[in-house]
Amino acid sequence: MKAIEVTGKIDSQGNLVLDKPIQGTTYPHQVRIIVLVPEQAEAEEVDPDDTPVEEIKASLRRALQQSKAGQTRPISELWDTIDAESINFGF
Repeated sequence: MKAIEVTGKIDSQGNLVLDKPIQGTTYPHQVRIIVLVPEQAEAEEVDPDDTPVEEIKASLRRALQQSKAGQTRPISELWDTIDAESINFGF
C-alpha cells in the first residue's frame, strides 16, 4: 500500500475537502482514508518558529524599498556582524 499525505477539512455535510488536489496519478479503485484530527490543545499550539505571512510580506516590502533607495551594505560587512560561534546549526 502507498501513502499520500494531504491536508484538508471536513465540511458541514461530512465531506472531506482537500486543500490541494492530488496530482500525478489517478486511482480508479477505492482508496482508504485515515483522518487525523488534532486535539484541541494541538490545534491551538503556535509554533514560535512560524512567522506570520503578513509579517514576512511587510519585511520583504521594507527590504525592497530600502534596496530601491540604495540603502544597501556590502555582503562582506554583513558577514562581519555574524558571530559564527553563536550560531546553532543543530548538529
